[in-house]
Amino acid sequence: MFLADKWHDFEVMYAGYSEKYERWGDILLRRPDPQAVWPLFADGKNVSYDDLPKPNATYVRSSTGGGSWSDLKSVPSSWQISYDSLGKELRFIIEPTAFKHTGLFPEQAANWDFCGRLLEDAVSSGRKDIKVLNLFAYTGGATVACAAHGAAEVVHVDASKGMINRAKENLSASGLADKYVRFIAEDCRRFVEREIRRGRRYDGIIMDPPKYGRGPTGELWEIERSLCEFTERCSLLLSDDPLFFVVSSYATELGPTAVGNVLDITLNRIVKGQVTSDELGLPISSAVTAEGKKIALPCGQTARWTPLR
Repeated sequence: MFLADKWHDFEVMYAGYSEKYERWGDILLRRPDPQAVWPLFADGKNVSYDDLPKPNATYVRSSTGGGSWSDLKSVPSSWQISYDSLGKELRFIIEPTAFKHTGLFPEQAANWDFCGRLLEDAVSSGRKDIKVLNLFAYTGGATVACAAHGAAEVVHVDASKGMINRAKENLSASGLADKYVRFIAEDCRRFVEREIRRGRRYDGIIMDPPKYGRGPTGELWEIERSLCEFTERCSLLLSDDPLFFVVSSYATELGPTAVGNVLDITLNRIVKGQVTSDELGLPISSAVTAEGKKIALPCGQTARWTPLR
């Protein structure tokens, strides 16, 4: 498992009964998580959520679909947390949304550090003008990390203008507003096809596509049917001396081996490399079994390709 275990401003304190109880800075949130299928326990003993300190807010699902946060009046509309990525302080704005999310997926810190280490190694060996493409880039966690770790240019693409604006705020909050980041509010497939025609190339590509969606002219995206073809198109954007290609997925139908196979089959036709794939995870600070085993919360899957050197 790729474990994001370097956080100080965030932790999963408890998880079980299809929910998780998290600390985001000083704010405690309880919200659903379909992966937490085991009973709630702490220090090897079963407990209930009533036994825990009351969170600042709880996300309650509606019987008609969706849901809402309770007690949000006691929670700031937004606040910041920080993450130390290989000595670089990254800062992110947290804001509970109507869809139970907070504007950040902290398990992705494992990928931020992975890409950051490769970027720093390349810069220290004399590489200049390193370009990174971040697709389905959301609020820009990977964008901020790549800018912090030495990418000369990061291209951040997301169809949501709201997510673009939040990514800009995260970049500024991290003290990186002077870095060269191009924010593109556009359908990712349309953008990639245009970049191919232009002959643009990137040294690193990151993407975190949704399970399902539609493009601006009704193009259907289903990750099981679309991921392989889209990855193959993206592979045409790799430079002659690439550093990495990282794909994440939160679709439960796809395991890490399946995502890794996509990279093996598509990228290695162009540049020989190696692929490692596994689940992303977060440690659960209280979850230690009676036998002393620590438990982690699975949070999706990632495949990472790097060229053979």
